[in-house]
Amino acid sequence: MNPISKLLPVLKSKRIIALTSMVALIFSIGFIILETTKAELQFTHNGETETLITRANTVEGLLEELEIDVSEHDNLSHSMNAEIESDMHVVYKEAKEVTVAVDGEVASYYTTQDTVEQFLSDIELEVADHDVLNVDLTEKIVEQLAIELDRAVQVMVLDANEEDELWTTEGTVADLLEAQAIELNELDRVEPELDTLITKELIVSITRVEEVTDIIEEVVDYSTVRRNDSSIEQGQEEVITDGVDGLIEKQYRVTIENGEEVKRELISEQVKQESEQRVVAVGTKVIQQTVSRSSSASASSSSNTSSSSRTLSMEATAYNWDCGSCDGRGLTATGYDLKANPNGVVAVDPSVIPLGTRLYIEGYGYAVARDTGGAVTGNKIDLHMSSIGEARNFGRKTVTVEILD
Repeated sequence: MNPISKLLPVLKSKRIIALTSMVALIFSIGFIILETTKAELQFTHNGETETLITRANTVEGLLEELEIDVSEHDNLSHSMNAEIESDMHVVYKEAKEVTVAVDGEVASYYTTQDTVEQFLSDIELEVADHDVLNVDLTEKIVEQLAIELDRAVQVMVLDANEEDELWTTEGTVADLLEAQAIELNELDRVEPELDTLITKELIVSITRVEEVTDIIEEVVDYSTVRRNDSSIEQGQEEVITDGVDGLIEKQYRVTIENGEEVKRELISEQVKQESEQRVVAVGTKVIQQTVSRSSSASASSSSNTSSSSRTLSMEATAYNWDCGSCDGRGLTATGYDLKANPNGVVAVDPSVIPLGTRLYIEGYGYAVARDTGGAVTGNKIDLHMSSIGEARNFGRKTVTVEILD
């Protein structure tokens, strides 16, 4: 047998063993390399921590292994190119989107803060004492959280005679009144209008209006009529019929604003009792005196002469001490008390009829000149009546005035 042929199997077997040994060595070296390149670390994701074993060389590689895509708003404890080391603690926190509406103006934010209070502090948004926030400051931040902040403003409310300063976040005057439980009646007025938007230092004025019916009974003074009576001696008067005052019921619609009357409108009137005139008989009967025959002619002549000089035709008006232009005291120019003695007083022009002169006036009767007046000049007289109504009824007329002394 050929010696070479005997060696071939042996050589083949040695080659196989050598090759196998080499492969095993390479595998062992690779395994050792792989084991030595692994790192054990702590990884916190959104507050939850776990232990990871990674062969990544950098933080970026670690995040790629974990299929985490980091945005610009997220919070990462290490830089992306930081080398991985054993016992490293990598903290990653995803940012959440939050919307903030301040008085209706909306803005979007991304934040990694945990609570509303921390977030508002981070964006430097202050919440004042009277402001209204739709969420609690301790509430946790969640994705798409909507925060609404209504800023309070101070306004003044003038309700009739009451004044109140208020802080409010309401939108309109109507909302403000509703929030304050301020009720309006049908006739009340509000300035500015109810749909006016609330602004800083706005003044809301409420006028309280009410309408009431006021019933008043008014007395109508009776008038006095003087009638000549030839059966009564001249210089005497006799009351034939006593006067009776009338009575009228008047209804008024009264408008009251904030407790004070501002308007009064007559809506109806009804005569409850008619007034009745006071009738006075004025004596005109002349008592004839017996005179001697010797003096009859001279007396007659003297009477005719004095008659023309002591009888005047004058323009007469009438007044009462309680008139609008009077002083209200009831005293004449001579100090005579008209309140106590209303009858038989006449105002004259002293240059025509001296004060204190006794008179007999047609349609009025006996009187004494006790008063004067600014409009009583020349051939004019003003007769005092016992009531204003009687004075109005007299009017203006021409009368014969007889001067008695």
